[in-house]
Amino acid sequence: MAESAIALWLDNNLAGFDHLFLSVQHFFADKAGTVLTPVMRAITFLGEKGIVFLLLALLFMLMASKRDLGVCIFGAVCCGALITNIILKDAVGRLRPFENDIEYELWWMTVGSPAEDGFSFPSGHVTACAAGMTAIMLMRGKKWILPSAIAVALMCISRNYLMAHYPSDVLAGACIGLLSGVIAWFITQLIFRFLNRGRNRSGLCAFILDFDIGDYLPFHRSGKEKAAPAKPERGAGSGEEDVKTYSARRKAAPAAAPAVKEEAVKIAAPVRRAERVRPAAPAEPAGTEEAPAAPVRRTESARPIEPARPAGRHALPEKDAGKKPARRAPGGYQGKH
Repeated sequence: MAESAIALWLDNNLAGFDHLFLSVQHFFADKAGTVLTPVMRAITFLGEKGIVFLLLALLFMLMASKRDLGVCIFGAVCCGALITNIILKDAVGRLRPFENDIEYELWWMTVGSPAEDGFSFPSGHVTACAAGMTAIMLMRGKKWILPSAIAVALMCISRNYLMAHYPSDVLAGACIGLLSGVIAWFITQLIFRFLNRGRNRSGLCAFILDFDIGDYLPFHRSGKEKAAPAKPERGAGSGEEDVKTYSARRKAAPAAAPAVKEEAVKIAAPVRRAERVRPAAPAEPAGTEEAPAAPVRRTESARPIEPARPAGRHALPEKDAGKKPARRAPGGYQGKH
């Protein structure tokens, strides 16, 4: 199959970009010899057809606590494979570096890379790795950002080191894997939202959510068995009271709490009332009687000072100022004639 117009455009417009990164890879491969070749082949094996991520997803889907993670990884890898290996590779039809250029063929022979079949654009290995790691990052939080970035970067370097892809191929594969992981994450959220709503109405939904392969393994102990209370000793009383479940004890705990609190209040109340009572005054010895207090007489000095009368028509002369004025008889004026 001849290269399409898209492949020719990539070869012509991205030739400098691809040659720069491939020459750096060849420089390190030439200096190290073939020491790094087994390492790069081991790294690229992890993304072979996405098999490793698919097996990991199937294992997680058998566990109730990690079923959503397994579904997301499975959906991401399948979505990436659909876009890359089924649609774009045959549609673009770009040849691999060692098939398209003599210089790249010599570099490919130097590192001792095995032959690759199929087309080059985009990289299926990088797509599977980026899709799986993006699903893990979205389902398990920000702590997986750095490990995901390192894993995808190592996959890109290994594919360029082995001269199986151009740098533009692995860059496109990383973008497609990231998009596939986001799509799978949204689909996973919708699936488990539907299952949680139908848990109480459908036995199938409850079975899908609660099934755990560990419950059927002989060496597996579930969390319920680990949390079970110890068996009572013989003669310790009736079995119904001793073998209470954790939930029953938890429901009974709030009912006993108010009674204890009320008793504490009753005990503490007299203490508080006793603190408020003032101590009685000491009794005086017999035979001593305190004399009653004498009444306080009001002296002249205690009288308020009256303001001076203004001088006027009825004012008394200075020599008679201290005398009382004569009393006026009701019959008329009495005085000297």
